[in-house]
Amino acid sequence: MPRIVSLLPSATEIVCALGFEDALVGRSHECDFPHGIERLPVCTEPKVRGADTRAIHNSVSAILQQDISVYRVDDKLLRELQPTHIVTQIQCDVCAVSLRDVEALMADWVGAAPQLIALNPQSLEDVFGDIQRTATALGADGDSLVGSMRSRMQAIAASASALKPRMVIIEWIEPLMAAGNWMPTLVEMAGGTDPLGRPGQHSAWMTWDDLMGADPDIIVIAPCGFRIEDSQRDLHLLATDRRWQSLRAVRAERVFIADGNQFFNRPGPRLVESLQILSDIVQQCAG
Repeated sequence: MPRIVSLLPSATEIVCALGFEDALVGRSHECDFPHGIERLPVCTEPKVRGADTRAIHNSVSAILQQDISVYRVDDKLLRELQPTHIVTQIQCDVCAVSLRDVEALMADWVGAAPQLIALNPQSLEDVFGDIQRTATALGADGDSLVGSMRSRMQAIAASASALKPRMVIIEWIEPLMAAGNWMPTLVEMAGGTDPLGRPGQHSAWMTWDDLMGADPDIIVIAPCGFRIEDSQRDLHLLATDRRWQSLRAVRAERVFIADGNQFFNRPGPRLVESLQILSDIVQQCAG
C-alpha cells in the first residue's frame, strides 16, 4: 500500500476518487474533501495575510516580489510521514504548494525519496490527463474515473440551452480577474459563451473597461479559494462602483455567487458538479 501526501485539494480528491483514501497519510491546510480527510496531519500553511481580495492580492504580490514561496511546508513532519508519493502541482505558485517548493525540501532527503506527482492542468483535457497520470503512478487504472466524468459531462452538455448567453466568471474581485483554463470550456458546455476567458490559458487580470465591453448577460462570482460567504463579504467592492450598476447582468439581476473554493477552482472530479451548477444557472436565466 502506498503512503501518499497530497499538497493540494484537487489532488486529494483525485487520489480518493481513485480508491486511495486509506493510503493518504498527510494533506495540505486546504484539503477538506471528501469529508473525514481533516483527520490527516497538515503539512502546509500559508504566509498570506489579508481580510479581503484586495488585501490578499497585495500580500501575495509582496511575497512573490521577494521570489519566495507563498506557503510553508513542514519539512520535519513530511519526513516523519515517510511518504512513498507526494502529489503537488506546477500550475500556479499562488494557488498551492509548488513542485519547486517540494524539490527544494527533497534536496537532502535521507533514504528512498518519494515519487513526485506534479499536476499541471491548463485545460479540461489536461485535468483528465492528470487523473490518468496519477492513477498510473499509483499503480491503478484511471480509465473508469475519467470515463465516468466524461459521460456525466456529456449528458449535462446535451441538455444545455441553445440560447448561448454571454457568461463571465469572475475569479478574483479586487483586482478583477476573468476565469481561464478549463472554465471557458465548462461555460460552453453549460450552454453559454465566455467573452473574456480563454480555454487552456491562465486566468487573466481584466479591467473595468474589459468587463463593461463584454457586458455579459450573466455574471458568476467564484473567486479562487473563496467560499460563498467570503464572496458575499467582498461584494461591496463591486457593488459600490457605479460601473457595476450599468452592466446588463446586474440590471437584470443575473449575478450569481458560487463556491469557487469547493468547485470551479479545483481541477478534479467535482468539475462535473461545477458544470452542473453553470448549466443550472444558464437554464434558470433562459426560463
